Amino acid sequence: MEQEQERFVLLRRVSTAGQGRSGLGLEAQQRDIDLFLAQRPVATVVGTYTEVVSGGKGEQHRPVLGEALEHCRRAKAILLVSKLDRLSRNVAFIANLLEDKTVEFRVASLPQASRFELHLYAAMAEQEKRFIGQRTKAALAAARERGVKLGGPRRYLDTENTRRAGEALRNAQAVASLVVPLREKGATLQEVADALNGSGVLTPRGGEWRPTQVKRVLERLSR
Repeated sequence: MEQEQERFVLLRRVSTAGQGRSGLGLEAQQRDIDLFLAQRPVATVVGTYTEVVSGGKGEQHRPVLGEALEHCRRAKAILLVSKLDRLSRNVAFIANLLEDKTVEFRVASLPQASRFELHLYAAMAEQEKRFIGQRTKAALAAARERGVKLGGPRRYLDTENTRRAGEALRNAQAVASLVVPLREKGATLQEVADALNGSGVLTPRGGEWRPTQVKRVLERLSR
């Protein structure tokens, strides 16, 4: 049986002009996209767009995104992004796009994701954006407080360990709404890690998720 040909418009996004010039971020995005397309030998790329804009900007300030979506509508093509946060960290925007009958989008790193899962990942990406700001403020406050004596090395160590344990639990709770439902559905640790990475949610250290880190999150939540 002959496969139906799919047409794609590619969208890549970096946050700074420096990243765009150096290729930082773009190469990784293109790699995800190429792997996705390699599984679809009859797919055709009819357009490629690259935008340099912060993920915190509203969609009304992203003309390149608007052009890519309009191209999809004209060419009856599917918008393809590497990760969900490259499209948007705004859950309302993702939800509206999922309901838009005039355009369709796919996420290369989440090729099997359902509409429900994409909505869930979008909520996590938006939540991650808020937590980035909160963690930054907390880190600055902690840095200011380091100049205050806490009563000796032992007391300082106990206080620091308590602080770190509390922070680890808060970080685990921040991703619980995505990790727990996926595990309850039977997802493996690797699949959960892939979902977190695909939605653009970073680890507390700013890196990509691995199965061992997902396991630690689940252990913290179960205590």
